[in-house]
Amino acid sequence: MIACGALAGNVREIAARRGWLVEVQPLPALLHNRPHDIAREAERLAGRALDRGQRAVLAYADCGTYGALDEVCSRLGLARLGGLHCYDVLAGADNMAKLFEAEPGTYVLTDFLVRGFRRAVLAELGLDRYPELWPDYFRHYRRLVWLAQHREPSLEREAQRIAEMFGLPLAVIETGTARLEAELERLVAQAVGRGGPGQDPGRMTRSLAWAAGPARAAGATGPAGAGGGAR
Repeated sequence: MIACGALAGNVREIAARRGWLVEVQPLPALLHNRPHDIAREAERLAGRALDRGQRAVLAYADCGTYGALDEVCSRLGLARLGGLHCYDVLAGADNMAKLFEAEPGTYVLTDFLVRGFRRAVLAELGLDRYPELWPDYFRHYRRLVWLAQHREPSLEREAQRIAEMFGLPLAVIETGTARLEAELERLVAQAVGRGGPGQDPGRMTRSLAWAAGPARAAGATGPAGAGGGAR
C-alpha cells in the first residue's frame, strides 16, 4: 500500500469506530522526504500481504511519486486514496487548488505535521544545527495554513509557534476527517467487490490487510523537502 504516514492515526481511529478489523503495516513517514522510495516500499508491503492471501489497499495519495504509485496499483490490482497528496484527501482537491491559486506561497500543515514539525522539518533539513539556512528554504512563503483534523488547544498553540518561526500569519481550516473516511470506505468497498460471487462482504471487510502510514514523524513533500508544500 502507498500511504501518507501522517494519516495512520486517523486511519486507525476511523477503522476502529467503523468496526473494520484492520492490520496496519506502517512505512516510515520520513519516506516523504525521499518520495522516489515510496512506491518500492509500498509494493514490498502490499506484495507480502497478497502473498498471504490477504487483500491490500493503499492509504496514500500520490504523495510526490509522480505516478509511480499508480503504476504499482495497476500492476498489482490495488486501489489508493485519491488526490495528489494528503491535503487533497483532507480538504478536497478543488479546495486545495483554490488555496494555492489564491496564494502560491502557502505552506500547509496537518495535525501530524504540527506535532512532528521539529523532527520532520527542522531536524531533517538540518535547521536545528544550521538555523542560518532558514531563508534558503522558506523565504518565498507568504502564509501558513493548518488543515486541522482536530482543533485542540495544544495543537493550536504549537501551530501558532510554527507560524511565529516563519514570521507569517496562520490560517486555520477545520477539515475534520470526513473526506478521509469516505475515501477509506471507497477503498474497502472496492476490495470487497473483488472478492467474487458468493463472498460475504462483512467477512471480507474484516479480513482486509492495510498498509498505512506510521505513527512516527511525518513530512509532506513540497518544494522545501519535508513539511508542507506549495504549488
